[in-house]
Amino acid sequence: MAASTHMVDANGLRFKALVDGPADGEMFLLMHGFPEGAESWSRQIPVLARAGYLVVAPDMRGYGMTDAPEGVESYTIDHLVADARSLIEAFGKERAHVAGHDWGAVVAWYFAGTHPEMTASLTTLSVGHPAALAEASRHDEDQQARSTYVGLFLVEGKAEHVLLDEGGRRLRAMFKLGPNPDAVPDRVVDSFARSAARPGRLTAGLNYYRANLRSGGQAWERLQRLGPITARTRFLWGAEDPACGRAQAEGTAAHVHGPYVFEELPGAGHWLQFERPDQVARSLAQAASI
Repeated sequence: MAASTHMVDANGLRFKALVDGPADGEMFLLMHGFPEGAESWSRQIPVLARAGYLVVAPDMRGYGMTDAPEGVESYTIDHLVADARSLIEAFGKERAHVAGHDWGAVVAWYFAGTHPEMTASLTTLSVGHPAALAEASRHDEDQQARSTYVGLFLVEGKAEHVLLDEGGRRLRAMFKLGPNPDAVPDRVVDSFARSAARPGRLTAGLNYYRANLRSGGQAWERLQRLGPITARTRFLWGAEDPACGRAQAEGTAAHVHGPYVFEELPGAGHWLQFERPDQVARSLAQAASI
């Protein structure tokens, strides 16, 4: 049976979430990245539900059918983590297995670091511990080259124009980058692109970068200072990820003090839920069952 769509009140916002699995099961919270939506977890949701977990995959704030508050400051990491906490509580749970990809991974790392008592396990895809990413961004030339796109994303107005021009050609092209350009189905790319083209929605997604990655900003400083993770943690990284390089991936181990498994996926790029759907589902279940 396919996941059902729920509208959930959490942290003062209305979230759309895909939900599957028994209500009395341990909860899995799956958080997507840019420029996606809850459907990026479509291949993993039913696997976890069949394993007995209550699986909740929301459209993050600003995306899809979830509310999109105005203003850059509405997207700081503190708000995003508060969303995660409130979503867990909205389903009557005290803790959850927390997983995220891309920006969802950043939120998941910060959630686990600030709410260890609510983190039953942590699984992150593509993006390593924020302190490791910051270190690589400062000192690793390869990561610096991979991150040049962030400079564009920080420019309000220009980024929106570049990504949405010509029917969103460059936005759609993001899903073709890497070693498996056909992994994300065209219908899914079209859905994500149409959603981002709605008034204010691409700006909301870009505000994740603008609120948290500006040099010298308080949110960026807090991310870099995130302490060690004590939850049992599994980190999946595609060895051919065009955005997230090896230095941040391998540097993450120094920032995890709990049980830790690092999975390097040869031949995989950035869109791991689509490129390696079965392996991602299996790794999520393994992280939760250890």
